[in-house]
Amino acid sequence: MIRELRSAAEVRAACGDDDLVVWAAQGLRDGARAWALGEAVVAACPQVSRRDRLAVRGGAVHAAELVRHALAELGPSYRPLGEAALMREVTARLDGLEVAGRFSWMSLETDLAGTAGADGTVGTVGDDGGVGWLEDDDMAQVGSLLAAEAPSSYAVPGLAGVRRWAGVRTGGELAAVAADAWSAPTVGLLAGVATRARHRGTGLAGRVCRWVSRELVAVYGRAALMVDDDNPAAIRVYERLGYRRRRVAACRAVG
Repeated sequence: MIRELRSAAEVRAACGDDDLVVWAAQGLRDGARAWALGEAVVAACPQVSRRDRLAVRGGAVHAAELVRHALAELGPSYRPLGEAALMREVTARLDGLEVAGRFSWMSLETDLAGTAGADGTVGTVGDDGGVGWLEDDDMAQVGSLLAAEAPSSYAVPGLAGVRRWAGVRTGGELAAVAADAWSAPTVGLLAGVATRARHRGTGLAGRVCRWVSRELVAVYGRAALMVDDDNPAAIRVYERLGYRRRRVAACRAVG
């Protein structure tokens, strides 16, 4: 029998504290809901990282039943997402649902000093000098940098859920930024990463991401991010910082 989960603790217990599901549940705040059936769990929240998202975990049979139930309750605007193999099986079981995109979910659960990346490289704290949280007066510069260098960024200053921005300057110019955005109570999300073109290849993006990731782990207990699979340079940076990678797929209702 499908049961609705009524607290963040219930969500964590039902999904084994899976960081993607816990993030999507958003602590069951702001209209978020979650359900369980057998070993499967789904968690949904409106307009988290600019989408009505529905995270999916578990075996395909029960997961498909939960997705059907959640979409009936919440409406077709919600986009189910989960590990790629699972979502292929779920869409095969449900009419009117198709895979709309593939990307990677990456997460970090330990302090950045001495963590091993996927390539075996051990990350170190390094020199994060000059990185810090930005002030409200800096938001126009952040917006200008994003418009020029990362116009497709989901995170932008002033958008609901985008909490704060960090950055580093070179010669007085804001050269690289990253945000704490759409973070859940126990999963901080790194988003809005951008570097001015003339400063790329100098390690600034890694420096900012390392600093923000450390802050997220300190505040929320762990950090996570979403990255396109066709961005290997960014993936290498995150893996060197100790993030582990999961290939995921997002689906959408059709027809």
